[in-house]
Amino acid sequence: MKFCTAINCMDGRVQLPVINYLKARFQADYVDSITEPGPNLILAQKDNKTLVQSIISRVQISVEKHHSVAIAIVGHYDCAGNPAGKKEQLLHLEDSMDLLRQHFNIAVITLWVDENWEVHEI
Repeated sequence: MKFCTAINCMDGRVQLPVINYLKARFQADYVDSITEPGPNLILAQKDNKTLVQSIISRVQISVEKHHSVAIAIVGHYDCAGNPAGKKEQLLHLEDSMDLLRQHFNIAVITLWVDENWEVHEI
């Protein structure tokens, strides 16, 4: 069994497109999903230390127990949890990726889900 990890928005519109993309991208059997409203903003700002640590702890379980081969942090169009535009959200994704790479020594990628619910690796 091969796992990868998605740190994704709780928005149901982005769940299946991201799961399908990651399963194909990493030839994974399963995608562990860690969801929060606007996780790229949460990890980029680092204001809510409890929530940031919760996300990191959940990713750690995926990496250590399921031997996840990669982590994806996701931003998307029309996000209620991170209402910033695409340009600003891409900056949030970059900052989030930097934070995750400080904690985990596996591949970390960023994904953008557009207005047509198509996934783009940034």
